[in-house]
This record gives sequence, structure tokens and C-alpha cells, in this order.
Amino acid sequence: MRGYRAPRAFDGERFLDRGALVLVEGGTIVGVEPATAPAPEGCAVTDLPDGTLLPGLVDTHVHLCGDGGPRALEQVPELDPAELDAVVTAAEQETLRAGVTAVRDLGDHRWTVLERAGRDGVRPTVVAAGPPITSPGGHCWSMGGETSGVEALRRAARERAERGAGVVKVMASGGVLTPGTDLTACQFTLEELQALVDEAHRLGLPVTAHAHGLPAVERSVAAGVDGIEHCSCLTGSGPSLPLALAAALAAGPLVCPTVGSLPGVDPPPHVQARMAAVGVTIEQHLLHVADLHRAGVSLLAGTDAGIGPTKRHGQVAYAVADLVGPCGVPLEDALTAATARAARACGLGGRTGRLAAGYDADLLVTDGDVRADVTALRRPRVVVSRGREVPL
Repeated sequence: MRGYRAPRAFDGERFLDRGALVLVEGGTIVGVEPATAPAPEGCAVTDLPDGTLLPGLVDTHVHLCGDGGPRALEQVPELDPAELDAVVTAAEQETLRAGVTAVRDLGDHRWTVLERAGRDGVRPTVVAAGPPITSPGGHCWSMGGETSGVEALRRAARERAERGAGVVKVMASGGVLTPGTDLTACQFTLEELQALVDEAHRLGLPVTAHAHGLPAVERSVAAGVDGIEHCSCLTGSGPSLPLALAAALAAGPLVCPTVGSLPGVDPPPHVQARMAAVGVTIEQHLLHVADLHRAGVSLLAGTDAGIGPTKRHGQVAYAVADLVGPCGVPLEDALTAATARAARACGLGGRTGRLAAGYDADLLVTDGDVRADVTALRRPRVVVSRGREVPL
């Protein structure tokens, strides 16, 4: 047994007034005591008197096949299997070093990430969707998930279940990174989306929908999806959030607005041009997310990691800062969006995202007081992934 002690702690849902001493045996948390409690006899303790102890962060929207470069997703089909495997390995390690111990991969190239399941070593916990389901020539078509028609969508859900996916991802609208697709238009009919959701739910899998355009968000909600990625609500002249949709989102799916861009780094010119064409900027999107929060929508701190220079792997700390700052989300709620709530969204509730006995020993100790300075999340001092310390 060993312990990790800090005078400040967040347990995944609330701050602990007396800090925490977290006791770990193997890969599991076996006890959480106040920081002032004595450690069991013979238990070695790592004391971090200037730190904040939290569960390892959870990123609910990543692309492990993307290297975060200017051609991150564009280059993927050009890579041979060994090169692509190396990209995923590097992404996992970059993720861990930032204190992110679990991720949901929503953009696999064919089945690369899923086929790595079960590998040993110090790695984040990965919940993978396989290639996102998209229309022929639709957003991210090159990942291998093109399909259309009610029965074909049902078959796509079954294939993902058979291959061990933990979630089904569907591209309900076009996307910024795929030329020729329309961000404001729907890629599937309501009947198709409902068939996909029904089949996935029958198989015990949740469905999350990439949706930029307002019609695609509305159609995804009507189809009964469990989550919406981006939820930009674009109309061609910026975002719009009708009252009826706001109420439906507040009562329905979890929303991952994919905030958390790297400061001081501009998107590639072609991405900026696509954004300008539909009248949206990063700043406008943050204001839209603030509207979602005020409407009572449950938000997640997923980042869209790996898709380009503004979206490196492991940037959950930046997403939390965006939620707290321009989006106006209270700190505890924003941290929950990156820990306990995020874990539940990934199907990992009861396993990670909390400082609690019986949970995986996924821990992050920051350098500094997160309660006083949210940017302390960017300064990991200790990271533990399923009981194994991560070299920083």
C-alpha cells in the first residue's frame, strides 16, 4: 500500500474541506482520509504540501489517430499501420503526462484504436467508438464509416458492438475538417438516426452525435441520442439557441462543446476559412456555450484532441479554464465535467473519475491551489494511471 497526500482535494464532485490522503493498493483506491490522518503503518506516502489532489482527468472527445499537426487527420490514410500505431502511442503518452487518465476516442481510423485494447503498459483507459458513422462522402468519410439507409445504419451499430466499441459516434452534420461537407446541413434523416439509436440501445451502447448545424442538433435530440458533440447550433450567420431546443437539451443528452483551444495558436488557414463561411469564431462559440450553461445543459470538458495545432492531446485543463472563464460555469461544476460526469458519459462511472474506495487509482496532483487558480491544472506534479505513476 502507498499513499498520496495534499492539503487541498477535489473528489470528482466537490472540494474536500480537509484535503485528502488517498490510499492505493495495486491499481485501486482502497481509502480516502483527511490529509491530517495518519497513514497506516508501513505505508509510504508522497506528500505534496503545495498541491491539489484530484481524480485523473477524463477527456470525452479525442482522436488518438491525430498527431495534433496541421494535417493531423488528413494524413492518417497515408500512414502505414506501424506509423499509425506510433501516432496513437505518442498521443496516449502526451495525454497521460497532462494528467488525463481516461479518454473517449470518437474518431478512429477504421479500427486502429479498438484493436489496441488490452495492451499492457502505462496507458490511459480508452473507450473507443471505432470509425464514426457518416454519410457517403460525409464528414471524416476517410475513416471508414460511410453508410446510408436505415438497415445499413442498424448493421453499423451491430458491427461496432461486435468489435467491442464502448460508444457509437455518428456524424449528424458536416464538419470543418472535411471540404465539401456542409456544417449547417443534416447528413442523415430522422428515421435513419432513430434506427441507429434504437439498435445501439438494444445492444447496450450509447450514441453520441457530431452536430454543428442547428437542424442537426434538433434532429439528434429528436432521435434520442445520449450525447451531442460540439452542439454549435450554426445557422449560417452564427449560432442560435431556440428556447424549445434549450429546454430539450437541458432535459436530455450530455453536451460536449469541445472547448479548450491552445492559447496563442491559430487554426490552420483552411479551418479559419470554413469557420468564417458559416459566421462563427471561437469567441462566439464560447458565448454560445455560456448560453447552454445558463439554460441548464449538462456540459462535458472534452476537447477534440489531436485534430490540429490548437487541439493537442491532454488539453482538458484548458477546457476547464474555458468553462470557468468565458462560459461562466462554477469551478466545481467545470471540474465535475472533467472528472465524475465525464467518466459517466464514457461508461466508466463507478470505475474512475472519483476519489473513492473501489475506484481505479487514477490520480492527478497539481502544482498549486486549483481553487484559487484554475491554471494550476496545467501543472501536474504527480499523475497515477491505474496505480502506476506516469513519468513526467
